[in-house]
Amino acid sequence: MERIQSINPKRIAWCCADHGITPGDLAAEVGISASSVERVMAGQDGMTFNQLRKVADYFGRGILFFLEDAPVDEALVHTPQFRTLANQKPELSAKLKALIERVEKQRDVYLNLREDLDDDDHPRFTPPDLSSEDLRKAAHIARQWLGLKDQNSFDDYRNALESRGVLVFRSNGYNGKWQIAKENPILGFSLYDPTCPVIVIKKQDWETQQSFTLMHELGHLLLHKTSSIDDERDLQSHRGHEREANAFAGHLLVPDAFLASIQDAERPDEVSQYDSWLERQRRVWGVSGEVILRRLLDAGRLPQRQYDAYRQWRNQSVAGQEDGGNRKYRHREPRHIFGDTFVRTVLDALYARHITLAKASSYLDNLKIKDLHELEHYYAGL
Repeated sequence: MERIQSINPKRIAWCCADHGITPGDLAAEVGISASSVERVMAGQDGMTFNQLRKVADYFGRGILFFLEDAPVDEALVHTPQFRTLANQKPELSAKLKALIERVEKQRDVYLNLREDLDDDDHPRFTPPDLSSEDLRKAAHIARQWLGLKDQNSFDDYRNALESRGVLVFRSNGYNGKWQIAKENPILGFSLYDPTCPVIVIKKQDWETQQSFTLMHELGHLLLHKTSSIDDERDLQSHRGHEREANAFAGHLLVPDAFLASIQDAERPDEVSQYDSWLERQRRVWGVSGEVILRRLLDAGRLPQRQYDAYRQWRNQSVAGQEDGGNRKYRHREPRHIFGDTFVRTVLDALYARHITLAKASSYLDNLKIKDLHELEHYYAGL
């Protein structure tokens, strides 16, 4: 079989270093013999087209990327947003780096489709002025900007952000290219852009946990106008921008008026009963018990020791995420991952014949054509 001899081995080496693997690791990952990769790296041999395509797909690059003679210019390969996240968390895994780049490409797809549709009615990101240092006031303004009601779920919060021009993706619970592994401590990240920011939330056991992460990331976008990546430690931090994003999210999800409805005299003695005590508020406000307790703590209505005891109890009680499950509704998964705004845009572009079925499938997590048709029927019935 004919081999491509014009491969630039330095570009393969750069990609390996960027992903923290060796050429031997690459060989194992893509199913090419280690000796073949060694010869390519030494400039002694080439690859077949299929082999090079496997390498390109693994690194999320185009085939032509590895045929260029010039050295890699990282400023051109990685966006400023990507470099911001990588600098904040230097220990990012190769899979998470690939996910960030995949999200950026998905945003480009969305913007290009919107341009093709020439649709002036699509949501535009026009953030409110939150220049005030009063985080309570900032959260109040943001809550009005989002048009939130007193009763909300994670989907309500997500839809509110999307209606204001923020794309909200949620990682898939199934193993795949849109998953953030359950053992990974990252809970979410945001990619700032003045015209179309994106927030990515890790799928968690309870959607109420996702609501706080969502608003924490919104805080970074509105308050700091920067990209950010956050783990459990960041969402408990008392310092700098993380403290501000946490306070902003807490006040937005649980305003003072909400907090006033909680009766301290009814608080149980056992921390294991706190969630039951706050069950109605948790359900109506669409937040976790911890968010409410943290607001009570910051308001001086809950002792630190009791809050810490609750967190210890909760951490011991958390059930692990499931990796499997029933995929009967596979056609709906793109909506769960990419959100209603993105999916409707792809379908609109398909109906307008700007893209083919194959393209639409590739943009929607590689749905099979029959699942894509089911998704169309699902939206037709909404």
